[in-house]
Amino acid sequence: MLLQEEQYVVKWLSQYGALPKSQIIRMLQKPPRTADKILKNLKKQMRISDVGGGYYLGIDSMCQPDQRTILAVWVLLKFIDYVEPMAHYPAVYPSQIFFLKENMGYEIVVLYEGESSNLRLLQPQDDLKYIIILPHISMAAQLKLPNAPCLFATVDFCGKEEPEVYFYAQEDANGN
Repeated sequence: MLLQEEQYVVKWLSQYGALPKSQIIRMLQKPPRTADKILKNLKKQMRISDVGGGYYLGIDSMCQPDQRTILAVWVLLKFIDYVEPMAHYPAVYPSQIFFLKENMGYEIVVLYEGESSNLRLLQPQDDLKYIIILPHISMAAQLKLPNAPCLFATVDFCGKEEPEVYFYAQEDANGN
């Protein structure tokens, strides 16, 4: 029988694929030493494996990391203090992750250059907001946004293992 935190790790890696070890440690919201013990125990039980020389963790060593999902998880981590461990999961394409925060649904969408038309596939609903991750914020000006509240984000690694995540609010027609 797995401990609660171990169950979380297995579920996250099952639903998102391989993720950087640093993301899993942050998602656990435990001191790094405790998180390391949890991960070592799961490896010992052969529930998870190192991927990419140990930079990533996965359900097995053949898991391939998905860069869109990894970017979306970096943004999710900015809200992790307000999100229950099991209140986030993969979303329907073109979104990567759906999460609940204070009875509001959020979808994280990662767009690369030339993919602005993917926003047409979104299906806005009441009580749903979008966080759109862009390679650079200047791309936001060319987007035709869904009829729903949107927040923009950029993920900038600046040569570090853990990136800086910057948020930008959507301007209204008056430029506010």
